[in-house]
Amino acid sequence: MPIFIHRVFSYCPSKPRSPLMRLLFGLLGLCLLLMLLVFGVFIGTGMLLFAAARRLLASRKPSAVSAQAGDVIDAEFHIVDKKQASINAQ
Repeated sequence: MPIFIHRVFSYCPSKPRSPLMRLLFGLLGLCLLLMLLVFGVFIGTGMLLFAAARRLLASRKPSAVSAQAGDVIDAEFHIVDKKQASINAQ
Protein backbone atom coordinates (compact mmCIF):
# COMPACT_ATOMS: atom_id res chain seq x y z
CA MET A 1 0.00 0.00 0.00
CA PRO A 2 2.73 2.57 0.77
CA ILE A 3 4.25 1.93 -2.66
CA PHE A 4 0.94 2.73 -4.39
CA ILE A 5 0.56 6.01 -2.48
CA HIS A 6 4.11 6.94 -3.39
CA ARG A 7 3.32 6.36 -7.08
CA VAL A 8 0.21 8.55 -6.91
CA PHE A 9 1.95 11.51 -5.29
CA SER A 10 5.19 11.24 -7.26
CA TYR A 11 3.49 11.29 -10.68
CA CYS A 12 4.71 14.23 -12.71
CA PRO A 13 3.59 14.49 -16.33
CA SER A 14 6.44 15.64 -18.52
CA LYS A 15 6.20 18.12 -21.35
CA PRO A 16 6.41 16.69 -24.84
CA ARG A 17 9.87 16.93 -26.39
CA SER A 18 8.63 18.02 -29.80
CA PRO A 19 8.41 21.83 -30.11
CA LEU A 20 5.36 21.47 -32.33
CA MET A 21 3.54 19.42 -29.69
CA ARG A 22 4.50 21.92 -26.98
CA LEU A 23 3.06 24.71 -29.10
CA LEU A 24 -0.09 22.69 -29.76
CA PHE A 25 -0.66 21.92 -26.08
CA GLY A 26 0.05 25.53 -25.14
CA LEU A 27 -2.50 26.82 -27.64
CA LEU A 28 -5.00 24.21 -26.50
CA GLY A 29 -4.54 25.38 -22.90
CA LEU A 30 -4.99 29.03 -23.89
CA CYS A 31 -8.14 28.20 -25.86
CA LEU A 32 -9.56 26.31 -22.89
CA LEU A 33 -8.75 29.20 -20.56
CA LEU A 34 -10.33 31.73 -22.94
CA MET A 35 -13.43 29.57 -23.33
CA LEU A 36 -13.87 29.30 -19.56
CA LEU A 37 -13.37 33.04 -19.15
CA VAL A 38 -15.98 33.90 -21.80
CA PHE A 39 -18.38 31.31 -20.38
CA GLY A 40 -17.99 32.80 -16.90
CA VAL A 41 -18.58 36.35 -18.16
CA PHE A 42 -21.76 35.29 -19.97
CA ILE A 43 -23.05 33.42 -16.94
CA GLY A 44 -22.32 36.41 -14.67
CA THR A 45 -23.98 38.84 -17.05
CA GLY A 46 -27.01 36.58 -17.29
CA MET A 47 -27.29 36.42 -13.51
CA LEU A 48 -27.10 40.21 -13.22
CA LEU A 49 -29.72 40.70 -15.95
CA PHE A 50 -32.02 38.16 -14.30
CA ALA A 51 -31.71 39.94 -10.93
CA ALA A 52 -32.38 43.33 -12.53
CA ALA A 53 -35.45 42.04 -14.40
CA ARG A 54 -36.74 40.37 -11.26
CA ARG A 55 -36.30 43.57 -9.28
CA LEU A 56 -38.10 45.60 -11.98
CA LEU A 57 -41.01 43.19 -12.07
CA ALA A 58 -41.23 43.12 -8.28
CA SER A 59 -41.40 46.92 -8.11
CA ARG A 60 -44.41 46.97 -10.45
CA LYS A 61 -46.51 44.83 -8.11
CA PRO A 62 -48.28 46.61 -5.25
CA SER A 63 -46.53 45.77 -2.03
CA ALA A 64 -48.26 44.54 1.10
CA VAL A 65 -47.51 47.80 2.94
CA SER A 66 -49.18 49.99 0.33
CA ALA A 67 -52.19 47.66 0.23
CA GLN A 68 -52.72 48.20 3.96
CA ALA A 69 -52.21 51.98 3.84
CA GLY A 70 -55.88 52.54 4.76
CA ASP A 71 -55.51 50.59 8.01
CA VAL A 72 -54.40 52.91 10.79
CA ILE A 73 -53.60 51.91 14.34
CA ASP A 74 -54.56 54.61 16.81
CA ALA A 75 -52.33 54.95 19.84
CA GLU A 76 -51.37 57.33 22.61
CA PHE A 77 -47.91 58.14 23.84
CA HIS A 78 -46.33 60.14 26.64
CA ILE A 79 -43.02 61.97 26.59
CA VAL A 80 -40.84 60.93 29.52
CA ASP A 81 -38.21 63.28 30.92
CA LYS A 82 -34.66 61.97 31.25
CA LYS A 83 -34.58 62.81 34.97
CA GLN A 84 -37.70 60.84 35.59
CA ALA A 85 -36.54 57.84 33.53
CA SER A 86 -33.08 57.50 35.08
CA ILE A 87 -32.51 55.02 37.87
CA ASN A 88 -31.18 56.63 41.02
CA ALA A 89 -28.75 54.38 42.84
CA GLN A 90 -28.89 55.19 46.52
